[in-house]
Amino acid sequence: MATHRLKNALLPLDDSWDVIVIGGGPAGCTAAIAAARAGAKTLLVEATGVLGGMGTSGLVPAWCPFTDGIRFIYGDLAKQVFDRCKAGMPHIPADTIHGHITLDGERLKRIYDDMVGTSGAVVRFHTRLAAVEMDQPGIVAAVICANKDGLTAYSARVYIDCTGDADLATWAGADYKKGDEAGTMQPVTHCCIISNVDTEALEKGESLHHSNPNSPGWDMAQDDEFPLIRDSGICVHVIGPGTVGCNALHQWGIDSTDPESASRGLATGRLIADQFHRALRKYCPEAFGESYLVTTAPLLGIRESRRIVGDYVLTFDDFKARQSFPDEIARNCYQVDVHPSEEEMPEAIRQRHEPTDRYFYGKGESHGIPYRCLTPKGLKNVLVAGRSISTDRMVQGSTRVMPVCLAMGEAAGTAAALAASGDGDVHAVDTGDLRRQLKQHGAYLPDVDAV
Repeated sequence: MATHRLKNALLPLDDSWDVIVIGGGPAGCTAAIAAARAGAKTLLVEATGVLGGMGTSGLVPAWCPFTDGIRFIYGDLAKQVFDRCKAGMPHIPADTIHGHITLDGERLKRIYDDMVGTSGAVVRFHTRLAAVEMDQPGIVAAVICANKDGLTAYSARVYIDCTGDADLATWAGADYKKGDEAGTMQPVTHCCIISNVDTEALEKGESLHHSNPNSPGWDMAQDDEFPLIRDSGICVHVIGPGTVGCNALHQWGIDSTDPESASRGLATGRLIADQFHRALRKYCPEAFGESYLVTTAPLLGIRESRRIVGDYVLTFDDFKARQSFPDEIARNCYQVDVHPSEEEMPEAIRQRHEPTDRYFYGKGESHGIPYRCLTPKGLKNVLVAGRSISTDRMVQGSTRVMPVCLAMGEAAGTAAALAASGDGDVHAVDTGDLRRQLKQHGAYLPDVDAV
């Protein structure tokens, strides 16, 4: 590739920040809120015009569970987000807290705006991380961001990478893993919204979910009229009157860290959504016969990309053992949900979602997430929160979902404020103090000997 020298190498520098958070998804929002709550001057940089990531711009229509079947386990900020979102959805009973609960993405946008804004954190929308400047090996001196002001350098004492792809940490030199041993990653999904649906007929008909052996999705996947429908992975939730949100159908071979691949995924995802809608009208005419496809998501539903190598790598053995850690900053109870590869889906219609001990926890069970999974090896002043924390691939299939990302973000923001009040070394944070602060704000963090 040819190179080009910039005519003006000097950039404006804003060095007024204690903590800078890159990425305004669930983890980034709670990281910014928690850092500001702890007194740190905090900047949240978001590439799109909306906070919330997959729950808003990604059109994911439902939350993964916030409880272990007994108690709410994902912390104070996560509970605020959940309760406020559910309060605006009259068709969801007020006492409903367990299971996969429908969310209102438009309401959720306003909730994140309000919670981040009132915390004192400052948001820069339509601002994208463009480069990372190192003061010396292992210490980030500044991040270069691009927006309508052009290129601007921002400097802070501590940085939190909530990009979902570990962009900041990777560009700063952190080691990472990606996908399986061959580099193959989980398939992506492009969510959509369909309206003018007869929701009463939908509820009376066969469930579209892939766990139903009689789901019409099995027929759709074998219909030559819809060649892009290659599996039966369908989750449909009623999100409003006559309106359903669809987290449906997979694409394989998409890499969110490759611009060409990600662009292809979005274009193909829109074609899949169109075929899916036409297939619904064909196979479920009572519910979808008069429906229309309203929109596809601005963001592609990415399940995995880079995972940083941190001071500790959370393993599947830890998951199976329901492991606890002295420095744990969150508990997690979500199943291991690694979506099947193309090779694992014979004739492109099978899915591996059997309820086995390998994937699911029982009621009241959870595992801890050590603070050390948020601290990249070799980087002094960088934390990572969200789906890119330090785990093996199996565990990432559990820790990638929104409720646990909310909890990890709150912990990362609290830790960043502690580190920023010192010399910025995130590895030197007193995890006892960190846990005490999180508990004071309602985190479920049992003492290790009491778990």
